[in-house]
Amino acid sequence: MALRFKSGLIVFALVVLGCTLPCLGQASQETSSPASEHPAGEQMPDQQLSGSIRGTIVDGTGAVVAGARVTLTGDQPLSQEVLSDSDGLFSFTNIAPGPFQLTVTSAGFAKQTSSGTLYSGQTCIVPPITLAVATAITDVEVVLSPAEVAEEQIKEQEKQRVLGFIPNFYVSYVPDAVPLSPKQKFTLAWKMTIDPVTLVLIGGTAGVQQAQNDFSEYGQGAQGYAKRYGAGFADTVSSTFIGGAILPSLLKQDPRYFYKGTGGTRSRILYAVATSVICKGDNGRWQANYSGILGALAAGGISKLYYPATSGNGAAETFENALIGIGEGVGEHLFQEFLVRKLTPKLPKRNPTKP
Repeated sequence: MALRFKSGLIVFALVVLGCTLPCLGQASQETSSPASEHPAGEQMPDQQLSGSIRGTIVDGTGAVVAGARVTLTGDQPLSQEVLSDSDGLFSFTNIAPGPFQLTVTSAGFAKQTSSGTLYSGQTCIVPPITLAVATAITDVEVVLSPAEVAEEQIKEQEKQRVLGFIPNFYVSYVPDAVPLSPKQKFTLAWKMTIDPVTLVLIGGTAGVQQAQNDFSEYGQGAQGYAKRYGAGFADTVSSTFIGGAILPSLLKQDPRYFYKGTGGTRSRILYAVATSVICKGDNGRWQANYSGILGALAAGGISKLYYPATSGNGAAETFENALIGIGEGVGEHLFQEFLVRKLTPKLPKRNPTKP
């Protein structure tokens, strides 16, 4: 009985052990399986591989563009540049995955950009990048000749009228105005001479002379008035043309008064006095006003031809009248410097137009 019981226990133990051994083997096999799933050198799930970007540059007709500069920007620390080859091809290698942008420039073409995303280990071939011909933008700068600039400045001067009607053509409010050509000097003298206000002022002076019976040799009545008017007109023509056109053209001097308008009162007074005997040359430098001084002497000498002999026309008186003319010039320039500008409604801009 005991032997049978023990034999039964042994049989039972063997059965139990036989059922258990296969599970233990299976567990051992499952435990070692993870090592076999990732052999050495195989990519891990979080590892990113570099890739490459390739493409072609063409123009609007589809022809390839060689030598185009292609700049790559994106997640790379530094931008990269390549030139398209003779077939218009370009290529970037060993590029980290991520978004990127290509900028293409080439002479004669407008800049073009293209963007995309490079994935891990990918060779990205971008669509052909078409360059458009650059729009030509031409800046046309109109450069006037000195004569044309001077003409524009003269037109501005001819608008200068004291109180809106008295001509004030021989004053420049542009400090560095362009010198006048000889033709322009004669034109300005002619316009000043035949200006209606000039003719009216000559007529008024002749009327005062007749009322005071100046130059009595001329007589009275219409004939006497006409002689006085003619003498006054001759004075205006000779002084204006000789001192304002003929001599300035020969001596290359500017007959205009250049308004200062800046600095203290004392400096402006000294300037007005000095410009009675000095003037600006056509070369822009200040020099002795030979045109004005000699013009006054010449006009005084010519006046001997039409004024009565008894009015006094000796050489001494001619020089005296020239000195008086210089003194009158001082008064006129002071008047110009401190008062006339305020009484002139239309003035040119202070900024000059340069050639």
